[in-house]
Amino acid sequence: MRIEIIERNYQASQHLIDVVEKKISKLDKYFETDSVLCKVSFKKESTSLKLEVMLEYEGKLVRAQVVGDNFYENIDKVLPKLEGQIRKYRTRFDKQQKNNAFKDRILYESFEEIETTDKVVKVKQFKLEPMTVEQAIEEMELLGHSFFVFFDSESKEIKVLYLRSDGELGLIEPKL
Repeated sequence: MRIEIIERNYQASQHLIDVVEKKISKLDKYFETDSVLCKVSFKKESTSLKLEVMLEYEGKLVRAQVVGDNFYENIDKVLPKLEGQIRKYRTRFDKQQKNNAFKDRILYESFEEIETTDKVVKVKQFKLEPMTVEQAIEEMELLGHSFFVFFDSESKEIKVLYLRSDGELGLIEPKL
């Protein structure tokens, strides 16, 4: 597993990086190959420390984040979340597809941060793959996002799945 460290408003010590790499490498048991990219982001916010871990395996993304007072405690909290998501994801897709649970598909081809005086601070580009609403729900849950844009394979339209304030899911179907 390749581990990439990202630091934002925080300089991680070599000891912290070593501990994180050692603990993250335990997730290797879930993957057959070394083609897994793990991005670990250390971010210091005003009063808290945020640790985000994102795994990319053959185009599929699994993401978890923890906010706390100590990065050493945060890594211990984020690992069970990741393991649960990996097991859940693999079980669902193994049942659906029997094998090859992860296919070659990259959600986010590239993203770039732009500097502007307007309100847009980041632009993301991603490839829309045809999927059902159920698959979009699974992707959104795995990414931990509050919304997900996808191309509905049944209606051949772009739709937006979102998490409502009451905890339920909503679906936006744009009409021209």
